[in-house]
Amino acid sequence: MRELDTREYISTLRDLVSEGHDVSLIISGSSMSPFLIHHRDTVIIGPIEKPLRRGDMVFYERPSGQFVMHRVRRVRPEGLYLIGDAQTQTEGPLSPSCVFAIVKAVRRKDRLLNEKSWQWRFFATVWLRLIPFRPLIIKIYRRISLLKRHD
Repeated sequence: MRELDTREYISTLRDLVSEGHDVSLIISGSSMSPFLIHHRDTVIIGPIEKPLRRGDMVFYERPSGQFVMHRVRRVRPEGLYLIGDAQTQTEGPLSPSCVFAIVKAVRRKDRLLNEKSWQWRFFATVWLRLIPFRPLIIKIYRRISLLKRHD
């Protein structure tokens, strides 16, 4: 096994995506929870083949150089507005050129979720409309999850 630093790893992913390949990536971080869970879920990212729209999950580089996966909240002439599923603050406008891949599918345990699955559609539509209520919903979700673990 070879250890790579993040920049080298992401550079390799970007190259593969720019060549037209789909690439699997294990989720790291919690900004996309509760839809994507840190070190549990794998996303399949690939080249952007159609105009981005509200609800799409994208992989992009912030002007600071940080690499992030978030969801498109709004597409405007001045740029994209993005937000993580666990967040209430929208980021943007960002240039569409910052985006280098789109999430095509999610592997969760033994299931493959894509834009046709109800979970995907829920987070791409309903969850985006619930931004002001997310902190309360996530708090309730976490409490229910803790109760299930103790059963």
